[in-house]
Amino acid sequence: MAIRERFGIMPALITPLTPGGKVMVDSLRRLIDYTIEGGVAALFVLGTTGEFYGIEMDEKRKLVEETVRHNNGRVPVYVGVGSVTTAECVRTTEMVKACGVSGISVLTPYFISPTQDELYAHFTAIAKAAGDMDTILYNNLDRTHVDIGVDLAVKLARVDNIVGIKDSTGDMTRMGEYIRRTREFGFRVFSGRDTLILANLVYGGAGAVAASANIVPRLVTGIFDSFMAGDMEKAREYQYQLAPLRIAFGLGTFPVVMKEAIRMVGIDTGVTAPPVGEMSPENKEKLAAILRELGVYATR
Repeated sequence: MAIRERFGIMPALITPLTPGGKVMVDSLRRLIDYTIEGGVAALFVLGTTGEFYGIEMDEKRKLVEETVRHNNGRVPVYVGVGSVTTAECVRTTEMVKACGVSGISVLTPYFISPTQDELYAHFTAIAKAAGDMDTILYNNLDRTHVDIGVDLAVKLARVDNIVGIKDSTGDMTRMGEYIRRTREFGFRVFSGRDTLILANLVYGGAGAVAASANIVPRLVTGIFDSFMAGDMEKAREYQYQLAPLRIAFGLGTFPVVMKEAIRMVGIDTGVTAPPVGEMSPENKEKLAAILRELGVYATR
């Protein structure tokens, strides 16, 4: 399984959308090329940043098929299959498996509040449907209000094809315990908070599934590459440079800031699925100032 090795940076790709909710294929291709040219280790589509919740199944299939086709084997492709019910997650897993992806990522259910035992049954049923594909757990407590406890993560790490977890809690103690207590299983822990990429690596983690890698992939991969080369000072400087951009994601309703930033870099992203609207002019200018500082404003 590809992810058992020391990994790197995966961009949590946004989904370029028309006002009618259709995938903008040309923009998707440009984004795929831009991030791969930036040194990413894999592609990650249909996550929360990818607005999986606002895209119809036919469009999801088109997005996955086009990602696999345009990627053309350059890097592994992972797909978010999260939903409220186990049955829906299994159906999506079967669909993406037929498209030839490397693996899936499974967000905790939302709206409902399953127990840890119910979550174990949920994740193992989806992993069974995944077969020989990698399965990556996804804990995003702020969005779903459902938590993958450390004990549960340790239990799931023993399942052959459950190979890692993306932790977006922002809790370094939580992420550290995921790493410490699963290290004997070859389980990989990815930071879902871009401000904690270097902290993840120092503690023994595998890297990040990073929304900011849509926008500044070379900067984000620089953290990982510098760390792996033993240049801690350079890795820390890259992390410092990235922090203002990640913090700026709060300038609008998720995930509009990411889409606006990519537009400012030069790739048309279409719209964010309603009811999310545009950023205010004032906040757009704040975002533009950060991108100018990073040297990527309107460069493509």
